[in-house]
Amino acid sequence: MALPGADRGKHDLVESASRDPEKDSSSYSKDNSNLAGDDSHPSSKFTTYIRDFERTLIKYNLETRGVQRVLPHESEALNWRSYFQPFFLWTSINLAAQNVTLGMLGPHIFALSFRDASLCAFFGSLIGAIGVSYIATFGPVSGNRTLVFARYVFGWYPTKLIVVLELIVLLGYSMIDLVIAGQILSAVSINGSMSIVVGIIVVAIIGWLISTFGISVFHTYQRYAYIPQLIAFSILYGVSAHNYDLSTPSQGDSRTIIGNRITFLSITLAAAVTYSGGAADYFVYYPVHTPPAALFSITLVSLLCSFTFTYCIGIGLASGIAATSAYNAAYETSQGALIVAGFTESTSPSNFNMGFGKFLSVVVAIGLVGNLAPPTYSSGIDFQVLGKNFQKIPRVVWNSVGVIIYTVCALAGRDHLAEIITNFLALMGYWVIIWVGITVEEQFFFRSRYGFKLGADGLGSRRGWGQSYDWAIWNAPEKLPLGIAALTAFLVGWVGAILCMAQVWYIGPIAKVVGEHGADVE
Repeated sequence: MALPGADRGKHDLVESASRDPEKDSSSYSKDNSNLAGDDSHPSSKFTTYIRDFERTLIKYNLETRGVQRVLPHESEALNWRSYFQPFFLWTSINLAAQNVTLGMLGPHIFALSFRDASLCAFFGSLIGAIGVSYIATFGPVSGNRTLVFARYVFGWYPTKLIVVLELIVLLGYSMIDLVIAGQILSAVSINGSMSIVVGIIVVAIIGWLISTFGISVFHTYQRYAYIPQLIAFSILYGVSAHNYDLSTPSQGDSRTIIGNRITFLSITLAAAVTYSGGAADYFVYYPVHTPPAALFSITLVSLLCSFTFTYCIGIGLASGIAATSAYNAAYETSQGALIVAGFTESTSPSNFNMGFGKFLSVVVAIGLVGNLAPPTYSSGIDFQVLGKNFQKIPRVVWNSVGVIIYTVCALAGRDHLAEIITNFLALMGYWVIIWVGITVEEQFFFRSRYGFKLGADGLGSRRGWGQSYDWAIWNAPEKLPLGIAALTAFLVGWVGAILCMAQVWYIGPIAKVVGEHGADVE
Protein backbone atom coordinates (compact mmCIF):
# COMPACT_ATOMS: atom_id res chain seq x y z
CA MET A 1 0.00 0.00 0.00
CA ALA A 2 1.28 3.44 -0.83
CA LEU A 3 1.71 5.71 2.12
CA PRO A 4 -1.77 6.66 3.33
CA GLY A 5 -2.31 10.25 2.32
CA ALA A 6 0.44 10.44 -0.28
CA ASP A 7 -0.59 12.62 -3.25
CA ARG A 8 -3.62 13.79 -1.28
CA GLY A 9 -2.57 17.32 -0.43
CA LYS A 10 -3.21 18.47 -4.00
CA HIS A 11 -6.89 17.64 -3.59
CA ASP A 12 -7.28 20.51 -1.16
CA LEU A 13 -6.33 23.03 -3.85
CA VAL A 14 -8.60 21.44 -6.46
CA GLU A 15 -11.39 20.32 -4.13
CA SER A 16 -14.15 21.64 -6.35
CA ALA A 17 -12.78 19.76 -9.32
CA SER A 18 -12.35 16.48 -7.49
CA ARG A 19 -15.81 16.36 -5.96
CA ASP A 20 -19.00 15.37 -7.73
CA PRO A 21 -21.80 17.61 -6.41
CA GLU A 22 -24.25 14.82 -7.13
CA LYS A 23 -22.38 12.60 -4.68
CA ASP A 24 -21.22 15.06 -2.06
CA SER A 25 -23.57 17.85 -1.10
CA SER A 26 -20.85 19.50 0.96
CA SER A 27 -18.53 20.39 -1.91
CA TYR A 28 -16.05 22.93 -0.68
CA SER A 29 -16.32 24.81 -3.94
CA LYS A 30 -19.84 25.80 -2.89
CA ASP A 31 -19.75 26.82 0.74
CA ASN A 32 -16.63 26.59 2.83
CA SER A 33 -13.28 26.28 1.16
CA ASN A 34 -10.31 26.22 3.42
CA LEU A 35 -7.67 28.90 3.14
CA ALA A 36 -5.46 26.86 0.87
CA GLY A 37 -8.14 26.44 -1.72
CA ASP A 38 -10.21 29.60 -1.39
CA ASP A 39 -8.94 32.54 -3.39
CA SER A 40 -12.31 34.27 -3.51
CA HIS A 41 -11.73 36.30 -0.35
CA PRO A 42 -9.28 39.16 0.15
CA SER A 43 -5.98 37.85 1.46
CA SER A 44 -4.25 39.17 4.54
CA LYS A 45 -0.52 38.68 4.95
CA PHE A 46 -1.27 35.84 7.35
CA THR A 47 -3.59 33.95 5.00
CA THR A 48 -1.19 34.48 2.11
CA TYR A 49 1.64 33.02 4.18
CA ILE A 50 -0.47 30.02 5.15
CA ARG A 51 -1.46 29.37 1.55
CA ASP A 52 2.15 29.54 0.44
CA PHE A 53 3.13 27.17 3.25
CA GLU A 54 0.44 24.66 2.27
CA ARG A 55 1.44 24.84 -1.39
CA THR A 56 5.00 24.08 -0.30
CA LEU A 57 3.74 21.00 1.54
CA ILE A 58 1.86 19.92 -1.56
CA LYS A 59 4.97 20.44 -3.67
CA TYR A 60 6.73 17.82 -1.54
CA ASN A 61 3.74 15.45 -1.67
CA LEU A 62 2.67 16.11 1.93
CA GLU A 63 -0.91 16.24 3.19
CA THR A 64 -2.73 19.52 3.73
CA ARG A 65 -6.21 18.02 3.96
CA GLY A 66 -8.15 18.85 7.07
CA VAL A 67 -11.66 17.75 7.96
CA GLN A 68 -12.75 17.18 4.36
CA ARG A 69 -14.14 13.78 3.53
CA VAL A 70 -11.90 11.36 1.60
CA LEU A 71 -13.97 10.19 -1.34
CA PRO A 72 -13.87 6.54 -2.49
CA HIS A 73 -11.80 7.33 -5.59
CA GLU A 74 -9.21 9.12 -3.44
CA SER A 75 -8.46 6.10 -1.24
CA GLU A 76 -5.37 3.95 -1.59
CA ALA A 77 -5.10 0.38 -2.83
CA LEU A 78 -5.34 -2.40 -0.25
CA ASN A 79 -2.45 -4.85 -0.03
CA TRP A 80 -0.69 -6.98 2.56
CA ARG A 81 1.17 -4.01 4.06
CA SER A 82 -2.15 -2.31 4.72
CA TYR A 83 -2.99 -4.97 7.30
CA PHE A 84 0.29 -4.52 9.16
CA GLN A 85 0.05 -0.72 9.33
CA PRO A 86 -2.68 -0.60 12.04
CA PHE A 87 -0.63 -2.96 14.19
CA PHE A 88 2.51 -0.84 13.81
CA LEU A 89 0.50 2.34 14.38
CA TRP A 90 -1.11 1.35 17.67
CA THR A 91 2.01 -0.39 18.93
CA SER A 92 4.12 2.71 18.29
CA ILE A 93 1.53 4.87 20.02
CA ASN A 94 1.32 2.68 23.12
CA LEU A 95 4.94 1.66 23.67
CA ALA A 96 5.34 4.91 25.55
CA ALA A 97 6.53 6.01 28.96
CA GLN A 98 3.13 7.54 29.63
CA ASN A 99 1.61 4.09 30.01
CA VAL A 100 4.50 2.99 32.20
CA THR A 101 3.78 5.84 34.61
CA LEU A 102 0.10 5.00 34.56
CA GLY A 103 0.90 1.42 35.56
CA MET A 104 2.81 2.78 38.57
CA LEU A 105 -0.47 3.94 40.08
CA GLY A 106 -1.62 0.37 40.77
CA PRO A 107 0.89 -0.55 43.49
CA HIS A 108 1.87 2.91 44.67
CA ILE A 109 -1.43 4.80 44.80
CA PHE A 110 -3.95 1.97 45.14
CA ALA A 111 -1.73 -0.42 47.15
CA LEU A 112 -2.44 -3.34 44.82
CA SER A 113 -0.23 -6.39 44.49
CA PHE A 114 1.65 -7.03 41.26
CA ARG A 115 -0.86 -9.75 40.31
CA ASP A 116 -3.96 -7.69 41.09
CA ALA A 117 -2.67 -4.60 39.32
CA SER A 118 -1.59 -6.58 36.25
CA LEU A 119 -4.95 -8.33 35.92
CA CYS A 120 -6.83 -5.05 36.32
CA ALA A 121 -4.61 -3.44 33.71
CA PHE A 122 -5.16 -6.30 31.27
CA PHE A 123 -8.94 -6.38 31.52
CA GLY A 124 -9.25 -2.59 31.63
CA SER A 125 -7.20 -2.40 28.44
CA LEU A 126 -9.27 -5.12 26.80
CA ILE A 127 -12.60 -3.44 27.49
CA GLY A 128 -11.34 -0.03 26.42
CA ALA A 129 -9.65 -1.36 23.28
CA ILE A 130 -12.91 -2.92 22.08
CA GLY A 131 -14.46 0.54 21.80
CA VAL A 132 -11.44 1.93 19.95
CA SER A 133 -11.40 -1.00 17.52
CA TYR A 134 -15.09 -0.60 16.76
CA ILE A 135 -14.84 3.12 16.01
CA ALA A 136 -11.75 2.58 13.83
CA THR A 137 -13.79 0.48 11.36
CA PHE A 138 -15.76 3.56 10.28
CA GLY A 139 -12.71 5.34 8.85
CA PRO A 140 -12.48 3.33 5.61
CA VAL A 141 -16.20 2.93 4.99
CA SER A 142 -17.08 6.60 5.50
CA GLY A 143 -13.96 8.51 4.52
CA ASN A 144 -14.86 10.80 7.42
CA ARG A 145 -12.86 11.67 10.48
CA THR A 146 -14.07 10.28 13.79
CA LEU A 147 -15.98 13.27 15.12
CA VAL A 148 -17.43 14.03 11.70
CA PHE A 149 -18.90 10.54 11.96
CA ALA A 150 -20.28 11.57 15.38
CA ARG A 151 -22.54 14.05 13.57
CA TYR A 152 -24.54 11.12 12.19
CA VAL A 153 -25.56 10.18 15.73
CA PHE A 154 -25.47 13.47 17.66
CA GLY A 155 -26.32 15.90 14.88
CA TRP A 156 -24.52 19.10 13.92
CA TYR A 157 -24.82 21.15 17.10
CA PRO A 158 -24.65 18.56 19.91
CA THR A 159 -21.50 17.16 18.27
CA LYS A 160 -19.76 20.42 19.13
CA LEU A 161 -19.96 19.43 22.80
CA ILE A 162 -18.32 16.09 21.97
CA VAL A 163 -15.61 17.91 20.02
CA VAL A 164 -14.80 20.24 22.92
CA LEU A 165 -14.54 17.29 25.30
CA GLU A 166 -12.35 15.41 22.82
CA LEU A 167 -10.05 18.40 22.43
CA ILE A 168 -9.61 18.42 26.21
CA VAL A 169 -8.68 14.73 26.05
CA LEU A 170 -6.22 15.17 23.19
CA LEU A 171 -4.51 18.20 24.63
CA GLY A 172 -4.55 16.72 28.14
CA TYR A 173 -2.85 13.51 27.03
CA SER A 174 -0.30 15.52 25.09
CA MET A 175 0.41 17.58 28.18
CA ILE A 176 1.07 14.39 30.17
CA ASP A 177 3.42 13.14 27.44
CA LEU A 178 5.44 16.33 27.58
CA VAL A 179 5.71 16.31 31.37
CA ILE A 180 6.97 12.71 31.42
CA ALA A 181 9.44 13.37 28.60
CA GLY A 182 10.71 16.43 30.43
CA GLN A 183 11.11 14.47 33.65
CA ILE A 184 13.11 11.71 31.96
CA LEU A 185 15.40 14.06 30.05
CA SER A 186 16.01 16.09 33.20
CA ALA A 187 16.77 12.94 35.21
CA VAL A 188 19.43 11.71 32.76
CA SER A 189 21.19 15.06 32.45
CA ILE A 190 24.32 15.66 34.52
CA ASN A 191 23.20 16.62 38.02
CA GLY A 192 19.82 17.56 36.58
CA SER A 193 21.39 20.35 34.52
CA MET A 194 18.63 20.14 31.92
CA SER A 195 15.43 21.43 33.42
CA ILE A 196 12.09 19.76 32.82
CA VAL A 197 11.07 22.90 30.95
CA VAL A 198 13.71 22.38 28.26
CA GLY A 199 12.76 18.73 27.81
CA ILE A 200 9.09 19.67 27.43
CA ILE A 201 9.84 22.21 24.72
CA VAL A 202 12.17 19.90 22.76
CA VAL A 203 9.66 17.05 22.57
CA ALA A 204 6.80 19.45 21.78
CA ILE A 205 8.68 20.76 18.74
CA ILE A 206 9.40 17.24 17.44
CA GLY A 207 5.75 16.24 17.88
CA TRP A 208 4.61 19.37 16.05
CA LEU A 209 6.84 18.65 13.07
CA ILE A 210 5.59 15.08 12.62
CA SER A 211 1.91 15.89 13.03
CA THR A 212 1.90 19.07 10.94
CA PHE A 213 3.29 17.51 7.78
CA GLY A 214 0.35 15.18 7.42
CA ILE A 215 -0.78 11.59 7.50
CA SER A 216 1.94 10.34 5.15
CA VAL A 217 4.78 11.46 7.44
CA PHE A 218 2.73 10.42 10.47
CA HIS A 219 2.20 6.85 9.23
CA THR A 220 5.80 6.51 8.09
CA TYR A 221 7.09 7.54 11.51
CA GLN A 222 4.68 5.25 13.35
CA ARG A 223 5.61 2.31 11.14
CA TYR A 224 9.10 2.22 12.63
CA ALA A 225 8.85 4.15 15.91
CA TYR A 226 7.94 1.06 17.91
CA ILE A 227 11.28 -0.68 17.18
CA PRO A 228 13.60 1.36 19.45
CA GLN A 229 10.87 1.51 22.08
CA LEU A 230 10.39 -2.24 22.06
CA ILE A 231 14.13 -2.78 22.42
CA ALA A 232 14.48 -0.22 25.22
CA PHE A 233 11.50 -1.49 27.21
CA SER A 234 12.57 -5.11 26.80
CA ILE A 235 15.96 -4.21 28.25
CA LEU A 236 14.21 -2.33 31.05
CA TYR A 237 12.29 -5.50 31.88
CA GLY A 238 15.50 -7.50 31.93
CA VAL A 239 17.54 -5.20 34.17
CA SER A 240 14.81 -4.17 36.61
CA ALA A 241 12.70 -7.33 37.06
CA HIS A 242 14.80 -8.58 39.98
CA ASN A 243 13.56 -5.57 41.97
CA TYR A 244 9.87 -6.29 41.33
CA ASP A 245 7.86 -7.31 44.37
CA LEU A 246 5.79 -10.26 43.21
CA SER A 247 4.74 -11.52 46.64
CA THR A 248 3.34 -8.66 48.75
CA PRO A 249 -0.48 -8.85 48.71
CA SER A 250 -2.83 -5.95 48.13
CA GLN A 251 -3.23 -3.72 51.19
CA GLY A 252 -6.45 -2.95 53.05
CA ASP A 253 -9.59 -4.79 54.09
CA SER A 254 -11.44 -6.86 51.51
CA ARG A 255 -13.92 -4.12 50.54
CA THR A 256 -11.18 -1.52 50.16
CA ILE A 257 -9.14 -3.86 48.00
CA ILE A 258 -12.17 -4.48 45.80
CA GLY A 259 -12.71 -0.74 45.51
CA ASN A 260 -9.08 -0.11 44.60
CA ARG A 261 -9.15 -2.87 42.00
CA ILE A 262 -12.23 -1.40 40.37
CA THR A 263 -10.81 2.11 40.38
CA PHE A 264 -7.48 1.09 38.85
CA LEU A 265 -9.28 -1.03 36.26
CA SER A 266 -11.41 2.03 35.43
CA ILE A 267 -8.32 4.19 34.96
CA THR A 268 -6.69 1.71 32.59
CA LEU A 269 -10.00 1.32 30.76
CA ALA A 270 -10.25 5.10 30.41
CA ALA A 271 -6.69 5.34 29.11
CA ALA A 272 -7.54 2.87 26.36
CA VAL A 273 -11.04 3.95 25.41
CA THR A 274 -10.11 7.62 25.03
CA TYR A 275 -8.36 6.68 21.76
CA SER A 276 -11.86 6.16 20.37
CA GLY A 277 -12.29 9.86 19.68
CA GLY A 278 -9.63 9.72 16.97
CA ALA A 279 -9.61 6.05 16.02
CA ALA A 280 -11.11 6.50 12.54
CA ASP A 281 -8.90 9.49 11.67
CA TYR A 282 -5.93 7.36 10.73
CA PHE A 283 -7.76 5.01 8.34
CA VAL A 284 -9.80 7.37 6.13
CA TYR A 285 -7.45 6.70 3.21
CA TYR A 286 -8.11 2.98 3.38
CA PRO A 287 -10.50 1.76 0.64
CA VAL A 288 -14.16 1.23 1.46
CA HIS A 289 -13.86 -2.53 0.93
CA THR A 290 -11.38 -2.86 3.81
CA PRO A 291 -12.76 -5.77 5.90
CA PRO A 292 -14.14 -4.29 9.15
CA ALA A 293 -13.50 -7.53 11.02
CA ALA A 294 -9.82 -7.49 10.05
CA LEU A 295 -9.30 -3.85 11.02
CA PHE A 296 -11.16 -4.42 14.29
CA SER A 297 -9.11 -7.51 15.17
CA ILE A 298 -5.72 -6.03 14.30
CA THR A 299 -6.46 -2.88 16.28
CA LEU A 300 -7.70 -4.85 19.27
CA VAL A 301 -4.69 -7.19 19.41
CA SER A 302 -2.20 -4.36 18.95
CA LEU A 303 -3.77 -2.19 21.65
CA LEU A 304 -4.09 -5.03 24.13
CA CYS A 305 -0.52 -6.26 23.71
CA SER A 306 1.11 -2.84 23.82
CA PHE A 307 -0.95 -1.58 26.76
CA THR A 308 -0.34 -4.70 28.84
CA PHE A 309 3.38 -4.72 28.04
CA THR A 310 3.95 -1.14 29.21
CA TYR A 311 1.56 -1.26 32.16
CA CYS A 312 3.34 -4.27 33.62
CA ILE A 313 6.67 -2.45 33.50
CA GLY A 314 5.20 0.42 35.49
CA ILE A 315 3.50 -1.94 37.92
CA GLY A 316 6.77 -3.80 38.45
CA LEU A 317 8.83 -0.65 39.00
CA ALA A 318 6.31 0.75 41.47
CA SER A 319 6.08 -2.55 43.33
CA GLY A 320 9.80 -2.27 44.06
CA ILE A 321 9.66 1.23 45.56
CA ALA A 322 9.22 0.04 49.15
CA ALA A 323 12.16 -2.40 49.08
CA THR A 324 14.56 -0.57 46.75
CA SER A 325 15.91 2.68 48.15
CA ALA A 326 17.07 3.91 44.74
CA TYR A 327 13.56 3.46 43.34
CA ASN A 328 12.04 5.23 46.32
CA ALA A 329 14.40 8.20 45.97
CA ALA A 330 13.76 8.38 42.24
CA TYR A 331 9.97 8.31 42.65
CA GLU A 332 10.22 11.14 45.18
CA THR A 333 11.73 13.17 42.35
CA SER A 334 9.28 12.15 39.62
CA GLN A 335 7.71 9.20 37.84
CA GLY A 336 10.04 9.80 34.93
CA ALA A 337 13.02 9.56 37.26
CA LEU A 338 11.80 6.13 38.38
CA ILE A 339 11.96 4.93 34.77
CA VAL A 340 15.54 6.16 34.58
CA ALA A 341 16.33 4.41 37.87
CA GLY A 342 14.96 1.19 36.41
CA PHE A 343 17.65 1.41 33.73
CA THR A 344 20.54 2.70 35.80
CA GLU A 345 20.11 1.28 39.32
CA SER A 346 20.64 -2.36 38.43
CA THR A 347 22.39 -4.55 40.99
CA SER A 348 22.24 -7.66 38.82
CA PRO A 349 25.40 -9.61 37.96
CA SER A 350 25.34 -8.12 34.44
CA ASN A 351 26.75 -4.87 35.87
CA PHE A 352 24.62 -2.90 33.49
CA ASN A 353 26.35 0.20 32.23
CA MET A 354 24.87 3.38 33.67
CA GLY A 355 25.76 5.42 30.60
CA PHE A 356 23.92 3.01 28.31
CA GLY A 357 20.99 3.06 30.71
CA LYS A 358 20.77 6.84 30.40
CA PHE A 359 20.97 6.54 26.63
CA LEU A 360 18.02 4.14 26.65
CA SER A 361 16.15 6.56 28.93
CA VAL A 362 16.58 9.25 26.29
CA VAL A 363 15.27 6.81 23.66
CA VAL A 364 12.19 6.25 25.83
CA ALA A 365 11.71 10.00 26.31
CA ILE A 366 11.95 10.76 22.59
CA GLY A 367 9.70 7.77 21.96
CA LEU A 368 6.89 9.70 23.59
CA VAL A 369 6.64 11.54 20.29
CA GLY A 370 4.90 8.41 18.98
CA ASN A 371 2.22 8.94 21.63
CA LEU A 372 2.20 12.71 21.13
CA ALA A 373 1.84 12.93 17.35
CA PRO A 374 -1.62 11.24 17.01
CA PRO A 375 -3.51 13.54 19.42
CA THR A 376 -1.72 16.55 17.94
CA TYR A 377 -2.74 15.52 14.42
CA SER A 378 -6.32 14.76 15.46
CA SER A 379 -6.69 18.01 17.41
CA GLY A 380 -6.04 20.01 14.24
CA ILE A 381 -8.90 18.16 12.55
CA ASP A 382 -11.24 18.35 15.54
CA PHE A 383 -10.92 22.12 15.75
CA GLN A 384 -12.29 22.21 12.21
CA VAL A 385 -15.24 19.99 13.18
CA LEU A 386 -16.47 22.82 15.41
CA GLY A 387 -18.00 24.55 12.38
CA LYS A 388 -17.58 25.91 8.88
CA ASN A 389 -15.79 29.05 10.01
CA PHE A 390 -13.25 26.87 11.81
CA GLN A 391 -12.78 24.89 8.59
CA LYS A 392 -11.54 28.01 6.83
CA ILE A 393 -8.45 27.93 9.02
CA PRO A 394 -6.09 25.16 7.81
CA ARG A 395 -5.29 22.13 9.89
CA VAL A 396 -1.64 23.15 10.20
CA VAL A 397 -2.67 26.30 12.05
CA TRP A 398 -4.92 24.40 14.44
CA ASN A 399 -2.13 21.87 15.02
CA SER A 400 0.12 24.72 16.04
CA VAL A 401 -2.54 26.20 18.34
CA GLY A 402 -2.97 22.82 20.03
CA VAL A 403 0.79 22.45 20.54
CA ILE A 404 1.00 25.88 22.14
CA ILE A 405 -1.92 25.13 24.48
CA TYR A 406 -0.67 21.79 25.77
CA THR A 407 2.92 22.97 26.03
CA VAL A 408 1.88 25.88 28.25
CA CYS A 409 -0.26 23.53 30.35
CA ALA A 410 2.64 21.07 30.66
CA LEU A 411 4.95 23.82 31.86
CA ALA A 412 2.38 24.89 34.44
CA GLY A 413 1.56 21.36 35.69
CA ARG A 414 4.98 19.71 35.49
CA ASP A 415 5.19 19.21 39.27
CA HIS A 416 1.79 17.53 39.66
CA LEU A 417 1.84 14.60 37.23
CA ALA A 418 0.35 11.90 39.50
CA GLU A 419 -2.59 14.10 40.44
CA ILE A 420 -3.20 15.00 36.80
CA ILE A 421 -3.18 11.37 35.68
CA THR A 422 -5.41 9.99 38.44
CA ASN A 423 -8.01 12.76 38.14
CA PHE A 424 -7.85 13.63 34.44
CA LEU A 425 -7.83 10.15 32.92
CA ALA A 426 -10.84 8.81 34.79
CA LEU A 427 -12.83 12.01 34.35
CA MET A 428 -12.24 12.06 30.59
CA GLY A 429 -13.03 8.37 30.32
CA TYR A 430 -16.61 8.93 31.49
CA TRP A 431 -17.83 10.87 28.45
CA VAL A 432 -15.95 8.69 25.93
CA ILE A 433 -17.55 5.53 27.29
CA ILE A 434 -20.99 7.15 27.11
CA TRP A 435 -20.38 8.38 23.55
CA VAL A 436 -19.13 4.99 22.35
CA GLY A 437 -22.10 3.28 24.01
CA ILE A 438 -24.57 5.57 22.25
CA THR A 439 -22.78 5.04 18.93
CA VAL A 440 -22.93 1.26 19.32
CA GLU A 441 -26.61 1.50 20.24
CA GLU A 442 -27.30 3.60 17.16
CA GLN A 443 -25.60 1.08 14.87
CA PHE A 444 -26.89 -2.18 16.27
CA PHE A 445 -30.32 -1.24 17.55
CA PHE A 446 -31.52 1.44 15.13
CA ARG A 447 -29.48 0.55 12.05
CA SER A 448 -29.15 -3.19 12.65
CA ARG A 449 -30.86 -3.96 9.37
CA TYR A 450 -27.53 -3.11 7.71
CA GLY A 451 -24.97 -3.31 10.48
CA PHE A 452 -24.29 -7.03 10.37
CA LYS A 453 -23.81 -7.40 6.61
CA LEU A 454 -20.50 -7.09 4.82
CA GLY A 455 -19.55 -6.44 1.21
CA ALA A 456 -19.25 -3.52 -1.20
CA ASP A 457 -20.58 -2.65 -4.62
CA GLY A 458 -18.49 -1.62 -7.59
CA LEU A 459 -18.95 2.08 -6.86
CA GLY A 460 -17.23 1.89 -3.50
CA SER A 461 -20.43 2.56 -1.54
CA ARG A 462 -20.60 -0.25 0.96
CA ARG A 463 -23.61 -2.51 1.01
CA GLY A 464 -23.81 -3.57 4.59
CA TRP A 465 -21.45 -2.09 7.17
CA GLY A 466 -22.22 1.63 7.20
CA GLN A 467 -24.67 1.65 4.27
CA SER A 468 -27.46 3.08 6.38
CA TYR A 469 -25.52 6.35 6.60
CA ASP A 470 -25.43 8.90 3.80
CA TRP A 471 -21.74 9.79 4.02
CA ALA A 472 -22.07 12.63 1.52
CA ILE A 473 -24.02 14.89 3.92
CA TRP A 474 -21.22 15.11 6.48
CA ASN A 475 -21.08 18.91 6.23
CA ALA A 476 -24.77 19.68 5.65
CA PRO A 477 -26.40 20.59 9.02
CA GLU A 478 -29.92 20.60 7.59
CA LYS A 479 -29.59 16.98 6.43
CA LEU A 480 -28.05 15.57 9.58
CA PRO A 481 -30.13 14.37 12.54
CA LEU A 482 -31.06 16.87 15.23
CA GLY A 483 -29.37 14.70 17.82
CA ILE A 484 -31.87 15.39 20.58
CA ALA A 485 -32.20 11.74 21.57
CA ALA A 486 -28.44 11.19 21.58
CA LEU A 487 -27.79 14.35 23.58
CA THR A 488 -30.45 13.39 26.11
CA ALA A 489 -28.94 9.92 26.48
CA PHE A 490 -25.51 11.50 26.84
CA LEU A 491 -26.64 13.79 29.66
CA VAL A 492 -28.46 10.96 31.42
CA GLY A 493 -25.27 8.93 31.14
CA TRP A 494 -23.40 11.74 32.85
CA VAL A 495 -25.86 11.60 35.73
CA GLY A 496 -25.00 7.94 36.16
CA ALA A 497 -21.29 8.74 35.95
CA ILE A 498 -21.58 11.36 38.68
CA LEU A 499 -23.34 8.91 40.96
CA CYS A 500 -20.65 6.28 40.38
CA MET A 501 -17.43 8.29 40.17
CA ALA A 502 -14.71 8.22 42.81
CA GLN A 503 -12.29 11.11 42.58
CA VAL A 504 -10.06 12.85 45.12
CA TRP A 505 -12.39 15.83 45.10
CA TYR A 506 -15.71 13.94 44.90
CA ILE A 507 -17.07 10.45 45.59
CA GLY A 508 -20.54 9.63 44.30
CA PRO A 509 -23.15 7.99 46.53
CA ILE A 510 -22.94 4.65 44.71
CA ALA A 511 -19.14 4.70 44.65
CA LYS A 512 -19.06 5.30 48.42
CA VAL A 513 -20.65 1.92 49.06
CA VAL A 514 -17.46 0.07 48.09
CA GLY A 515 -14.48 0.21 50.44
CA GLU A 516 -12.83 2.91 52.48
CA HIS A 517 -12.00 5.17 49.54
CA GLY A 518 -14.90 4.27 47.26
CA ALA A 519 -14.74 2.62 43.86
CA ASP A 520 -14.87 4.28 40.48
CA VAL A 521 -17.56 2.05 38.99
CA GLU A 522 -18.38 4.47 36.13
